[in-house]
Amino acid sequence: MKCLRTTVFICFISLAGLPKANGQILISLIFGDKLNSEKIEFGLEGGLVNSRISGLEPSEGKLGFNLGFYFDFMLKGDDRWWLATGVIVKSPMGADGLDVYPTGDTDLDGLLQNGEVTRKIRYFNVPAMIKYRFPKGFFAMGGLQLGLLSKAFDEFSADGADGDLLYTNNIKEDYKTIDAGFSGGVGYRLRGGNGMNLELKYYRGFVDILKGNPGDPQYNSALYVNVGIPIGVGKKNEAN
Repeated sequence: MKCLRTTVFICFISLAGLPKANGQILISLIFGDKLNSEKIEFGLEGGLVNSRISGLEPSEGKLGFNLGFYFDFMLKGDDRWWLATGVIVKSPMGADGLDVYPTGDTDLDGLLQNGEVTRKIRYFNVPAMIKYRFPKGFFAMGGLQLGLLSKAFDEFSADGADGDLLYTNNIKEDYKTIDAGFSGGVGYRLRGGNGMNLELKYYRGFVDILKGNPGDPQYNSALYVNVGIPIGVGKKNEAN
């Protein structure tokens, strides 16, 4: 029960808008030893993410970094089957290479007309997947992922006479608060390094993220290449 209360506390702080990754890391270091056990694994997870928005043309994939924490809960005392969840606190979505559109300021439009737009959408993402651990360290997982919208903005960039021009347009009101989709992947658990996990995951949304969309549906998708590091496992192994 104490472990469950600590888990809920950490998730609540993250979803309440913990603004900095260092705050998340601090919480992980404080509670990591208490959360890890034979039936629960807790740790930090992060890496590269390549995101796209289907139905948004023209556009290209956008590369970024993600960071969060994860929980693996053993199911029914069987160490092959686990519930994999957590919170991706820094979870960039969006697309590059969008066409410039009118901003409502004719002078600004003239300066930006030869530039391009990058769409940046930020979510707190919560996966809920079933993970199966194979012998020799391999594992596979699949399930759902929910996203809570935090920010959405377009970043205009263009070359100007006095240097690069940047303009940011807040578009959060154009997007739905909740995103949802399917998530799955494969990985390998290193025997050394206290069980560090290497993962390749893919997310495909099934919610049209644009409010009142009159055109083609727009869906988020993302490919994650992550490293998961258990917190406190090494200390427990030394104690044993």
